[in-house]
Amino acid sequence: MTFPELSEAFRIKRLQHPGRKARMVLDTDTYNEIDDQFALTYALLSPEQMAVEAIYAAPFHNNRSAGPGDGMEKSYEEILRLLDFLGVAADGFAYRGSTAYIGAARQPQDNAAVHDLIARALASPDDDPLYVVAIGAITNVASALLLAPEIVRKIVVVWLGGHNLNMPHTREFNLKQDVPAAQIALDSGVPFVIVPCYGVTSHLLTTLAELQAFIGGAGRVGDYLCQIFKEYRPDSFGASSVIWDISTIGWLINPEWVPTDLTHSPILTDQVTWSVDRSRHLARVANFVHRDPIFRDMFGKIRAHGGL
Repeated sequence: MTFPELSEAFRIKRLQHPGRKARMVLDTDTYNEIDDQFALTYALLSPEQMAVEAIYAAPFHNNRSAGPGDGMEKSYEEILRLLDFLGVAADGFAYRGSTAYIGAARQPQDNAAVHDLIARALASPDDDPLYVVAIGAITNVASALLLAPEIVRKIVVVWLGGHNLNMPHTREFNLKQDVPAAQIALDSGVPFVIVPCYGVTSHLLTTLAELQAFIGGAGRVGDYLCQIFKEYRPDSFGASSVIWDISTIGWLINPEWVPTDLTHSPILTDQVTWSVDRSRHLARVANFVHRDPIFRDMFGKIRAHGGL
């Protein structure tokens, strides 16, 4: 697959923080754990900083699904549940995504989410790119790139995936599910913001006690987020869980909360490790997250929505 060539000047400009309200779509394996639900809620309760145009269900396969297609369907149902809590209509807004991974055959998946992403990207003005915030396996995004390579000029991908670039491997859940999809996205030259997991966002931790204190009673969505945390962590007394997906939303709201560096885009090897080639195109990579302002902002918006 040959992708359109972007000049480094164009890519660097695209990789700057938007500095204004961003148009975005959210690609999420919402039922996989419990952090996607927080990220989706946070995005929709941040209308001054971002205009969420669509939400796409991404595939996943672990002990919460029977396979990637089942994971996508459960994620779609979870999206609908959250939209109902938030009073947001799902028609023309929430879309089912891939039921299988791109895999070794590098076969793009054809589905409603991919078609919507391509259409929105192509309709984007040249000076107003669509931010594609991906917080699951990047199958839907890579499929759109394969089916319509020209969208590299129209989008900026912000992906929570992989581990810090200096770690010995990058077998993180989002990345390792569909390594070829991640390789396609990284190699395409699309303006790419990578938000790594372990070593960067892994201290975005909270506890049930903190959630109950700050968002318990904050409407249906606040109570639901507390409920799923308790169910996901039945040993939650004195225990914490990472809610790292919210880092992508935090970066769009305030780049000082998620410091980043411009660096040469890493090579993702078939052994699921990072490799370096300093002749490659540039990417923006997060190196840290400031936990407190992100949680403070998110909690405040959930409380305001719940009338607290």
